Order: sequence, then C-alpha cells, then structure tokens
Amino acid sequence: MNMTNNTVLITGGGSGIGRGLAEAFHKLGNQVVIAGRGQKRLDEVTAANPGMRSLTVDMGDVDSIRSFAARVTADFPALDAVVHMAGVMKPENLLAQQESLADAEATVATNLLGPIRLTAALLPHLLERPAATIMTVSSGLAFVPLATTPTYCATKAAVHSYTQSLRYQLKGTSVRVVELIPPYVATTLTGPQQATDPLAMPLDAYLAEVMQILTDEPDATEVNVKRVHPLRYATDRGHAEYDKFFETFNDQMATARAKPH
Repeated sequence: MNMTNNTVLITGGGSGIGRGLAEAFHKLGNQVVIAGRGQKRLDEVTAANPGMRSLTVDMGDVDSIRSFAARVTADFPALDAVVHMAGVMKPENLLAQQESLADAEATVATNLLGPIRLTAALLPHLLERPAATIMTVSSGLAFVPLATTPTYCATKAAVHSYTQSLRYQLKGTSVRVVELIPPYVATTLTGPQQATDPLAMPLDAYLAEVMQILTDEPDATEVNVKRVHPLRYATDRGHAEYDKFFETFNDQMATARAKPH
C-alpha cells in the first residue's frame, strides 16, 4: 500500500482505530476523508486535523451507502483507498435469542453487508485509478471467536473469507486488497470500559505497529501485529490444540470480565 499522495476514505473514522488511522495517514500528507453516522463526532475530528474532510453514512443502510458512494466519488475523484473500519460489537445471550436478534441482524448489516455493499459501489471507480487499495477489517476473533459476541465474531470470519475471494478476483487489476486483523485494542467499541481495560492493547501502540508494518511491508496482504498472532495462527496448532485454546481463551475472558476493574 502506498503511504503518501493518496486520497483515503476511512469509515468509522470518528473514533477508535478508525480515527487513529485517519490521523496517521493525514500526518503523512494524504487527503483523508472520514465517514460515520454522527456529524458532530466527525466535526470534532476534522477540527483537530485541518484539511481532513468528512461525510456521513449509515453503514447498516443500503440506500445510505449508495448515495454516499456517489457523493464521495464525485467530491473526491482522486479517491484511491478505502478502509472499512466501521463496525459494531455487542454481547448476545443465545439462550434468549429473541431479545438479541435485533442486535445480531444490525451487526450483520453493519459489519458484513456494509463493507460488501460499499466495495461494490466503489469498485468501478477504484478500478479506473492507476493504483488503489481496499483495506478490509476483520479481527483476531475471526479465527478464535469470543463466545459472548457470537455474531460479531461470525461477521469478522466472513469478512476474512470475503477478503480472500475479493483479492483473488482482483488479481491482475490495479486494486490491491489488504486485511487489517486487530487484536483486542483499548477503544470504546464495546463501551467506555474497554478503553481502560488492562487486557486491551494500548491504542497508540497498536497504531504505531500497524503503520510500521504498512511502511516496511508494502506488499503485505494481512496486517497482523504481534499481539494478534496467538489468535490469527491458532489453527496452526492442529484441531485438538485449537479446541483447548478456544476453551481456555473463553474461560479466561469470562473470568476477567467477572472481576471488577
């Protein structure tokens, strides 16, 4: 991925990893466009980063995505990179599925259908650029699911699969496909408590390692910081060892969540 002289669209750019990446690319001199549902939050980010631009979009709504894609390509004809950072993560009690079904459906719409729909809408434009990048965002939990957030993990596993197919189909074109695979990072994705959770990787440290990987490995197809390796490569241990790891991981997370911070 080229690190300079790009026009980069980052969905979910109003907070967390999305905002961090937006500011990192902005500092490198790229034209950065952030997108999200709340204009107030987007305005706060652009005010702190003169020259950064913003547009609103609801990544869970197909009509919103269509109109957004038309506007962003019209307003920013040099657009040559998109980072699909927008996402939601909510706990679900599958024993009371009727209570959480709406959350599950909204998670699928935002986390999976959202990037698929936006990619489809932007791809004709990106294919006309001399060099372009689509960065999808899965998770370490795509490879070892956290049982308390089953639909989130399922969507991220689907994003990983979709990314592989997208990359294969775009071989020989001007569009490269990169997958960002974050570990558990100190953001507010699941609520304010996550930002101070000692189990989470500090956001600044995560962003620094990601940008270093992108700089040092311009042809990388996956961006995996060291913190995510145990999850990303869990299946390399074999089926039996993976099953043990899955049980241990979920038991440890459940115990940690039960402790007051």
